Amino acid sequence: MYFETYVRDVPDFPKSGVIFKDITPLLKNPKALLRASEALFDMIDSPIDKVVGVDSRGFIFAPILATKLNAGFVPVRKKGKLPHKTESASYSLEYGTDTLEIHTDSIQKGEKVLVHDDVLATGGTASAVCQLVEKLGGQVVQCNFLITLDFLEGREKLNGRKITSLLSY
Repeated sequence: MYFETYVRDVPDFPKSGVIFKDITPLLKNPKALLRASEALFDMIDSPIDKVVGVDSRGFIFAPILATKLNAGFVPVRKKGKLPHKTESASYSLEYGTDTLEIHTDSIQKGEKVLVHDDVLATGGTASAVCQLVEKLGGQVVQCNFLITLDFLEGREKLNGRKITSLLSY
């Protein structure tokens, strides 16, 4: 399946000069959604205990992957959105800064973790998530994305971690 036909460019969103990769055409097509889920799953080649999904579009595929892997799902959310005790990490992204949080009891020491998000851009978000996982004692074995924006060099911030994606731009 040609997944790129289901991704549309939205210029100047969320701010001028940014070309946003919109995955909602893929999500509304049941066949494309199923095939993308299967393809993301097929890229995982290590045992996984937890799948961490990044707020908010990482929540779409991460629970599906967790279910297929017989693993737990862990949400990483923007600051102030999780109700229990959290760890936090701040980061820069291509159009600003933000803070992410994870529940302190969501990952146990030594657990093997897959980090999933929709897009790897500058790497700030994914790097912050990996730091949170490792702070809790988890081992990030793979970072999985629907899309990588290679021209923004986000891979460099992930310090040699295994990175997989369905599409690269």
